[in-house]
Amino acid sequence: MEIWVDADACPVVIKDILFKAAQRTRLQLTLVANQSMRVPRAPNIKMLQVASGFDVADQEIVRRSAAGDLVITSDIPLAAEAIEKGAQVLSPRGELYTTENIRARLNMRDFMDTMRASGVDTGGPPVLNQQDRRKFANHLDSILARAAGD
Repeated sequence: MEIWVDADACPVVIKDILFKAAQRTRLQLTLVANQSMRVPRAPNIKMLQVASGFDVADQEIVRRSAAGDLVITSDIPLAAEAIEKGAQVLSPRGELYTTENIRARLNMRDFMDTMRASGVDTGGPPVLNQQDRRKFANHLDSILARAAGD
């Protein structure tokens, strides 16, 4: 299993949790982003900078990820494509995207896009809170524990 992070919009606190988990498990962790980011000096943690552009990082994650990998993203279309490839997907808020729930998430995303396009202010997501961090860490730990048991 490798861990792929849609790093442009990933909160720093979530990246820190991922860095610690990668150092503990020695799994390959790759942050993919349009801009350079600092990562800990470790042989299994790397930063992959891609060209600027709409969805360039997402496309690179889809291209490189494989069945059984873990993708960290809040991007619903990226999550759907990763699930289609057989990857597990976890949002920075700790929501596990699955084949059972991703279609509903895509429908809601499309609905909200339509609302915004028609001039409705839908607001942004709430601030990442302690409960979100805990939920993310707990889901990550359970995924990594299952992977270690395989």
